[in-house]
Amino acid sequence: MIKQLTTDIQPEITYPDSDGQPMADNTKQFRWIVKIKENLEILFAEVADVFVAGDLLWYPVQGNNKIRVAPDIMVVFGRPKADRGSYQQWEEDNIAPQIIFEILSPGNRPQEMMNKLLFYQYYGVEEYYVYDPDDINLTGSIRVENRLEIIEEINDWVSPRLGIRFQLTPETLEIYRPDGDKFLTSVELDQLRRQEKQRADQQQQRADRLAALLRERGIDPDELL
Repeated sequence: MIKQLTTDIQPEITYPDSDGQPMADNTKQFRWIVKIKENLEILFAEVADVFVAGDLLWYPVQGNNKIRVAPDIMVVFGRPKADRGSYQQWEEDNIAPQIIFEILSPGNRPQEMMNKLLFYQYYGVEEYYVYDPDDINLTGSIRVENRLEIIEEINDWVSPRLGIRFQLTPETLEIYRPDGDKFLTSVELDQLRRQEKQRADQQQQRADRLAALLRERGIDPDELL
């Protein structure tokens, strides 16, 4: 009798880059996701080992593609900036994202958000912030030993890792960088850039007029420098 040979080769596990869910349910939620994510990227643009991502699937456990979540924004200290299809933690020196932001929409359910809190708590997140732009309500949690404990006074709270400060007003949430500059939308940033360019152009025009006036009087402005 010839015995059939068996092998212990297991099929390769794939880790999809998409969970089939939209990044945002509405324009307001999307705008806040982009605003926070882009401003954090600007804040850490010169720091090589801080990775910021939006709506990226995080797989914390090798060999299990069912354990996953796609935070609205994640920040990972200790990992290089690079394009990724997903964040597979075992490929990232087993470093879990330290900071997570979630932006609520009317479609979010309490049980869903509780499950996310428990997921982030179990897999090592240090700071977790949830903002509801409709109710202008911000909640935060910070790791104390093995638990994410609620931040009792979130207004004017400064993130230990990011150094950013949160300020709630009756109209909106304002976020400030460590240097005091406020997080701005891409439109606001472009308007600021245009204003700076306009001021620089006006200064150059005044300098050109002054140089022309000096030349009319026989003075070389270059000699005055």
